[in-house]
Amino acid sequence: MLATRRRAKQFLLTAIGLLFFVASLDAPAADQPGNAKIESADALFKAGQFADAGKIYRQLATQDPKSYRAAARLGYIALLSNRLDESREWLEKAAASRPDESSVKPLLAEVFYRRDEFEKAGRLLSAIGAEPRAKMLASFKGLKPYEVQGSSQTTSVKFVMTDPLPVVQVRVNGGKEVNFFIDTGGAEVILDTAFAREIGIPQFGSQTGNFAGGKKAAVGHGRIDSLALGDWVIKNLPAGVLNTRQFSKPVFGGKQIDGILGTVLFYHFITTLDYPGGKLILRRKTAENLKEVEQEGPGKTAVVPFWMAGDHFMVAWARINNQPPTLLFVDTGAAGVGVSLAESTIKAAGIELMEDRAGEGVGGGGKVRVVPFVVKDLSLGDVHQQNVPGTFNGPFAFEHSFGFRLAGIISHSFFKPYALTFDFEKMRLLLRGRQ
Repeated sequence: MLATRRRAKQFLLTAIGLLFFVASLDAPAADQPGNAKIESADALFKAGQFADAGKIYRQLATQDPKSYRAAARLGYIALLSNRLDESREWLEKAAASRPDESSVKPLLAEVFYRRDEFEKAGRLLSAIGAEPRAKMLASFKGLKPYEVQGSSQTTSVKFVMTDPLPVVQVRVNGGKEVNFFIDTGGAEVILDTAFAREIGIPQFGSQTGNFAGGKKAAVGHGRIDSLALGDWVIKNLPAGVLNTRQFSKPVFGGKQIDGILGTVLFYHFITTLDYPGGKLILRRKTAENLKEVEQEGPGKTAVVPFWMAGDHFMVAWARINNQPPTLLFVDTGAAGVGVSLAESTIKAAGIELMEDRAGEGVGGGGKVRVVPFVVKDLSLGDVHQQNVPGTFNGPFAFEHSFGFRLAGIISHSFFKPYALTFDFEKMRLLLRGRQ
């Protein structure tokens, strides 16, 4: 998600949040309607209390090993925590108990996708009608996804600019250096539509993506042979295809933007967005490299647990003003703001919209109306900030997409004082301040 100011009083906002797996994530039909334990577990799950819900679902699974509901939910909870072996075991058990039920197939596909087992993921996606994505994954037969060429343990790329969003230079398929911005609100590496055509990447069709203001647009599926980042060349990457050059003038001051680096790339590594240092750092996933990050200084490091839905929706507990804790989507791509909230969240928190400063934005799905506001107090774990600038840009497409509620996103200006590391093994954010 992107945002920037126009003439000091207007905001321009675009959203790049892409939901590729549109699963039936509402609770499966109860095995025993009215069962108090099931209802209790479901309520905890919907409230984002995944560990507590999991304890009850495990009790149900012990009492009834054939319980579809318990197995499906336990598989999903394990997936949210990135415990992929456990998730696969439960989801396959659920699928075996109800062979004709399709709601767990997208979740199983996501398990295989996160493990780079594209052939298995593609077969499941084909079975539920997601043919363009299935064909893209099938095109990787005989290839090793995200294969790193380079002897070093770490690579880093300097930001061309930090504001309104971090931009780095990369090379795609051995071509010239081009500008990509960094956005964890995006999933795979995303290529501009015209740029993808210019470099001749293979494409396999498109599906509908969700964008700012509830707008929708087609997102293509393609394959990249290589992506050069600093000292590394990363081979064989899936790619989304979307018009990113439309953001060049209104958001980046005319600098041509040919793509986006998103979360799917980042979770293959220990990834750090070092805002104060002005660089993107990718480290190989080793215990030694993680220890190095943990011991880095100067400054204090805050640790914030997170979960991940779909292929890239990192969610973490936050507190908005004096409201109870709520889950926010960690989407670093809202320039100029630290938070963007659902209308229901804004009303509950007593936040005043600055209608006299409303502006027009452009998102992946078209123009949207954007209204600024300020959150007096915003906390993410132990990280606390006051007077955080925010925007409201209409319906929040992901508020109820995953079976639990998301109150909005937390973004760029909140994270900018920190070196932000994503640890996908222990599922935690590390925020190191420069103090």
